[in-house]
This record gives sequence, structure tokens and C-alpha cells, in this order.
Amino acid sequence: MRVLLTIFFVFASFITNAQLKKPFKFSTFYVAVNGGTSLANENIYSVDNSYLSTDTIFTPYDYSLTMGIRKIKRFGYEDRRTFKDGTEAAYGDAATIGLSPFEYLFEVDYRRQEGIEYLDQQHFIRYVKPVWMAKVAYVKEGFADIEYFESTQRLRVFGNKKLSFNLGAVQRLAEPYGYDPLEEWLIASGQLHYTCLAIEEGYSVDVYESEYRDPDGNLVAENATVWNQVVIPEVLSNYVEKKKNELPNQWQYSLVMGFDFYHYKKDFWLHSWGNLMPYHYNGGGEYSYHNFNDEEQWYDYSGGLIFGYNLNRNVGCFIEGKYNKYWNREWYDFKFGINYRIF
Repeated sequence: MRVLLTIFFVFASFITNAQLKKPFKFSTFYVAVNGGTSLANENIYSVDNSYLSTDTIFTPYDYSLTMGIRKIKRFGYEDRRTFKDGTEAAYGDAATIGLSPFEYLFEVDYRRQEGIEYLDQQHFIRYVKPVWMAKVAYVKEGFADIEYFESTQRLRVFGNKKLSFNLGAVQRLAEPYGYDPLEEWLIASGQLHYTCLAIEEGYSVDVYESEYRDPDGNLVAENATVWNQVVIPEVLSNYVEKKKNELPNQWQYSLVMGFDFYHYKKDFWLHSWGNLMPYHYNGGGEYSYHNFNDEEQWYDYSGGLIFGYNLNRNVGCFIEGKYNKYWNREWYDFKFGINYRIF
């Protein structure tokens, strides 16, 4: 919430009473709902004393609710449909440099997929001048389990209408990725003292009576098999989440170098960009990622590629995608294909 408020106030700073309409001119506010059938219901059969019983696993329908406001000039290859329906994969939004000096995006996407609910958020403000650029962003990829705040300031060390290179600094705020709360419960052989951990968390174990109870005294298992295969995984998951939530977010200061290339013609277009962070300042904090990387430097990077080519009036091909790797965590999406038009 604090990150969202920070972005909001930075955004609001661009607005003055005298120029209230200017930041919103040519922007689009949108709300879209999408839904559809999810996985088919699955029957689970079991036999008890020769009697057949059937249980059915129901998966609720998939849906998404997307809300946002954007002011981003479309690249030549982008779809110019009348309405935004919330399903677009606007890969070009991730590029470092846009087509207008001042652009922004604030989007929240709440969805349920195959019975799993998660929240995605993408917010950024980008300001580009001929010799420098600045960007503030907040990203939350619920399905990929990544969340961070990022700001960057860069100088364009070389640039023309198609290709530019930039160099600068990046500041990121995120949970202490790399921290594993279960490491302190490992012994030299690599085994995990999971029962001791569960007892520390308030569970009780009576092996002789085969009674395993949760912190509220409820019976959760009557044998070791259920305890090990059902209860313990939940205990470990809850413990890891609790310990991570107890820690403050960590700042990461890094050097960055990047490039952007954009070429567009009606029958051929290529848009690509990349960012590399080869050096990260080690502040010596207890939960700094350096501590989980043997005090060594590492490479964080991101990039994207959008390519389209119409070989003739009938045949065309395309490749689109983006890739990110931060703190040894990866998330990406892509698509490619061939179209044949019959005239």
C-alpha cells in the first residue's frame, strides 16, 4: 500500500491546477470483465468394504477483472481496436523508451485461473528527454510470485531515431528474495527437523496414542502417514509465509545499462529492448541478497522482442515476448505463429 501511495503522489506531482487536463489528454480509462469455463469436473472413485463411493472435484469458472488508466502512444505494430478488453498482451509497454515524452500506466488485474485466485498489478510513470530518461514502476505478478518497486534514472549515451543505448542507476524495493526460513531447521545431512518445527509452532504429537493436534487442540491426524503427507506440508508453507512477512522489504541499488531498437514498416517491424544490471551495491544488511549469493555479484536482466514480417499478401509470421530475471527468479511470456490469408 505504501508503494502505491508513493506512485500516486509522484503521479499527482505532475498535475497542477493550471494544467489539470494536460496529463490526462489522450489517456484511456478502462474496466473489463472476462470469464469462461475452467477445468472440467473430475470424479474421484474409492472402494470401502466393496462399496463404491464417488467424490467430485469442482473447479469454479475462470474470470478476470481488469481496471486501469493508460497514456501510452501506440507503436506502429500495435492493435488499434476500439475497446480495451483486458486480455491484450501489450509487450511494448515494458520497453525502456516510449514514443511520447510523458507516459503512464496504472493497471490492476484480479483473476481466478483453474481455481487459483491471484492479483497482478502494473504501474509506471515514464518521462523521456533526448539525453536522459526517468521511470518509476511498481510490479506485482501474482502467478509468478514476484513483487517489487523500481525507479531508474539514465543517460542516453548514444541515440538516433531507431537505436539508443543508455546507462544509469536502478533502485529496487522488494522482500528479501533468497532468504529461506527453513534453513535453520536443516541438519548436516540435509534433513529437516519438521516435527520439531511443528511443535515450536504449537502443534502437539503423541506417538503412542497416534494423536497429532494443531495449536488449538484440534485432532488433525491419527497416524504418521497423514501427519507427514498432509499436515506437515501445510505447517511448512504457513511457517515460511509467516517468517517472510515478519521481515522488512530490502533496498537494492544497482548499475544498469540498456538499449532500445525500434523499426517499423507496414510489412516488416522489429522492436527490441534489453536491460542488464551487472553490479549491485552491498550495504551489508542481514537479509541482503549478497548474503544468499556467497557475497558474490550476480546479473539481473530483462528484455523483449516484437517481430513481424509479411512475406507477401498471403503469408506472414510474428514473434512477441518478454523475459525477466531478478534475484534468480524468472517470469516470462511469449507467442509466435504463422498466418496464411486466402484471397
